Amino acid sequence: MRIEKVLSIAAALLLALQLNAQYVSGVNTPDSSAVYNTDTSDVSVLLANTISAEDMREHLTILASDEFGGRETGHPGNDMAAEYISGHLNSLGVPKIMDGDYYQDVAFTYTTWEANTVTINGNDYKGAKDFIAFPDKTGNASFQAKEVLYLGYGIDDPEYSDYKKVKVRDKVILINKGEPMKKDSSYWLTGTSEPSSWTGDIDRKLKSAKKHGVRMVLIIEDGLREMVGKNRRKLLGPTVTLTNGLKDKTELANHLYISTTMAKDIIGDKGKKVIKSRKYITKKGKNCDAKLKPAFAVNQLRKSTVLLGRNVLGFFEGTDLKDEIVVVSAHYDHIGKKGDVIYNGADDNGSGTTTVLEIAEALAIAKNMGHSPRRSVLCLLVTGEEKGLLGSYYYSENPVFDVDKTVADVNIDMVGRVDKKYEDNPNYIYVIGSDRLSTDLHKINENANNTYTGLTLDYKYNDEKDPNRYYFRSDHYNFARLGIPSIFFFNGVHEDYHQPGDTVDKINFDKMQNVGRLIFHTIWDLANRNDRIEVDGKVKAGR
Repeated sequence: MRIEKVLSIAAALLLALQLNAQYVSGVNTPDSSAVYNTDTSDVSVLLANTISAEDMREHLTILASDEFGGRETGHPGNDMAAEYISGHLNSLGVPKIMDGDYYQDVAFTYTTWEANTVTINGNDYKGAKDFIAFPDKTGNASFQAKEVLYLGYGIDDPEYSDYKKVKVRDKVILINKGEPMKKDSSYWLTGTSEPSSWTGDIDRKLKSAKKHGVRMVLIIEDGLREMVGKNRRKLLGPTVTLTNGLKDKTELANHLYISTTMAKDIIGDKGKKVIKSRKYITKKGKNCDAKLKPAFAVNQLRKSTVLLGRNVLGFFEGTDLKDEIVVVSAHYDHIGKKGDVIYNGADDNGSGTTTVLEIAEALAIAKNMGHSPRRSVLCLLVTGEEKGLLGSYYYSENPVFDVDKTVADVNIDMVGRVDKKYEDNPNYIYVIGSDRLSTDLHKINENANNTYTGLTLDYKYNDEKDPNRYYFRSDHYNFARLGIPSIFFFNGVHEDYHQPGDTVDKINFDKMQNVGRLIFHTIWDLANRNDRIEVDGKVKAGR
């Protein structure tokens, strides 16, 4: 953000205080009269100019072709993309640092339901239609029960507990989402109109159930149809996790999200009892369970297959500060195909992958010219992003280079399209996270833009209150969560996001070239400045 010169000192101080209180979230529009450095005697300019729209088109036309089948993690097209990337690195003379290759192998477990049915009072219910069970979050279950315990909201808190004086071990419990409210619409747990963390954290309820020995949790989901629609691809296809595990899902009790129809079937003629229980909780702020007597049976059996994927690493050794690493990341996977329809993923994230390949070429040229950067640069092309940032998570937990020596991550995810806001000004980019952990990083990118490229830098999605939460949704976050300053370049979403229409013919290569050059200038500064950038922000959990 810029402070106009006409501001009084007092106003400027006030604005400074406001800026310190929150992350930058405005738009930095370049001065139309500004003159930018294009002097090729500046090595940064000379190298950045090797990043060209023509070369980008050549790479992306291959990566986003039908031949690569949408590059889904664990599928042949993803392997083909990894081989294409490694082939380009090899052609540049990049050393093979991974046991004579460029690959960090990553094992993924694909899990589907072999059986997934529930019967209540003789009525059969089907998974992904009447109820939802995610096979990566809940385990095998095959049993019958003659009793289901209605347990309010399933909360176990010092201020309010549905478990107080209730025997739940080996029981099936039925719970509501959310938390209890008073008659005046304030919440019992907070005493205000704002809910506690129990409302939005269903895993917390499931952990409590597990701790108390609950056999299965049935969560009443009023919007089950919408939930099914939102998760249709995940429900109909396999769920994917790292074989070594993102986290131990056994800490969660087995559970189902069930429709209101199923809930009514379970409650049966005990409806008045449940209503009375709810009213008591509302009036007293104390738990009140209800014993229900349905004939309940569940049969769930998971089937798992392990498939291999690969992160691709291109390492450019620095000079006097070579032990410090600047990471440039992009995910090369996409979502594959549905039936015969291929999701090519030109923008998501063929564009980011292509940009990293061009940056790698510029770094190779620098080395051949005798101008290697002072710090080392790692071009990290990861798989598994579309499955939950899995490839970058694996790298961050199994780093090839010391995390403490990793200066920053520069992440590139979707930089080839133009969103509706900028239809008349394609030379823009959304910048996310630049000031979250290091104001130095933010200043470096701003300075690179003001000196060399003059793009419009939009920080809209960097706002901590942005509902899209993009800061937590791309691979840079797996570095940021470890306290490594990270910056994420993004063109915004468009009508072809995760659709078959995300194809090469819709890419704006001139815009992509300009963004790529800005990113290179930022990397070059990070890698060559005397002092390592300072970490002056705090890590905030968000996933």
